Amino acid sequence: MPKEIPSCKRFSGYKPCLPDHNCWEDGCKDNIPVGTKILIINLDAMGDVLMTTAQLPAIKRKFPESTIYWVTLKNAAPLLYNNPHVDHVYNFDAESILILQQIKFDYVMNVDKSQQSCAFLNSLDSKIKLGFGLDSDGKIIPKNNGAHYNFNLGMDDHLKFKVNQRTGQNYLAETFELDYNRDKYIFEFIEEEKLYIENYKKKVGIKKKDKIIGFNTGCSELYPNKKMTVEQHIYLIRQLLKKKYKIVLLGGPEDAQRNAEIYSHFKGRIINTPTTEGLRRGICYESIADIVVTGDSLGMHIAIALRKFVIAWFGVSCWTEIDLYDHGVKIFQKELFCSPCWKKQCPYNLECIKLIDLDQILSEIDKFFLSKFGSKNVIKKSI
Repeated sequence: MPKEIPSCKRFSGYKPCLPDHNCWEDGCKDNIPVGTKILIINLDAMGDVLMTTAQLPAIKRKFPESTIYWVTLKNAAPLLYNNPHVDHVYNFDAESILILQQIKFDYVMNVDKSQQSCAFLNSLDSKIKLGFGLDSDGKIIPKNNGAHYNFNLGMDDHLKFKVNQRTGQNYLAETFELDYNRDKYIFEFIEEEKLYIENYKKKVGIKKKDKIIGFNTGCSELYPNKKMTVEQHIYLIRQLLKKKYKIVLLGGPEDAQRNAEIYSHFKGRIINTPTTEGLRRGICYESIADIVVTGDSLGMHIAIALRKFVIAWFGVSCWTEIDLYDHGVKIFQKELFCSPCWKKQCPYNLECIKLIDLDQILSEIDKFFLSKFGSKNVIKKSI
């Protein structure tokens, strides 16, 4: 007679959970209950995936005995590796869809207002579905009362661009029927990455006393107008190099050419980090900085997750929805009638970017280092 399958997180039915112990035949040696089974669907932008990790502490407060599954796109999955609250990370592909459709969940929480995410939520076996699904006409709909405000933000430009003052974390907690305690993003390095970071600092000559400014110069190709011009970066770096600051260029593969152009003006005077070594290596490089200067991009969300001081500028996107957790400054043109807009093409010659107050960025950098290190050598020009 087959034995009862153990209800333990470790048991897979494929191989022993512990060496030389048959849990099926002999019983569970160290049972960790599966508890409430929760699946998070998050197939949108990579920055959104990092921001959604801020919901994990609230989920664990509400369901302390639980197993959290997370399905996302392959390029975003590394953001969730080594996360202490996430038990299973799935890439959104045919294999994972087949597996997840066989599991009986207690909760499925869909972050995204997209047809593929909503259709996937509809296809799953779950007692409770939160967030967004599809109706019989294929239209995106809120699945619970808590999702109504989030849904309406997508329907009402005036509400989203002019009225709303709530952060994305705030209204997503309401969408998922969780308490909102302003929990922070969760990202954890593995030990090998921590060692790599220290070795890289030595390799490029970064010392403990150095004041390091990271410039995340680009953004997703989906919204190319969420970045400053090359000329603006050159101006800022030129001013900062007159002082005892170290400059690090940051970005992904799409930023390699842009960073190379910026670096060509300062060869040997700034650090141009690799952009093609994978997502988690890129995060290692960003961790080097004390301050990250960035647009509204994945790099900004990484800086928030790493607890860096963030100077973030905004043009097309909504600054009210971003929480810097009192450890940064948002720069935007509130007086512009057209900003924010979330348009991919600007009919007004990108005034929201051209009017960024570069001198304010310089001033905020000085203020940060003054508060951290005192006045000594902070604004003194190098000889």
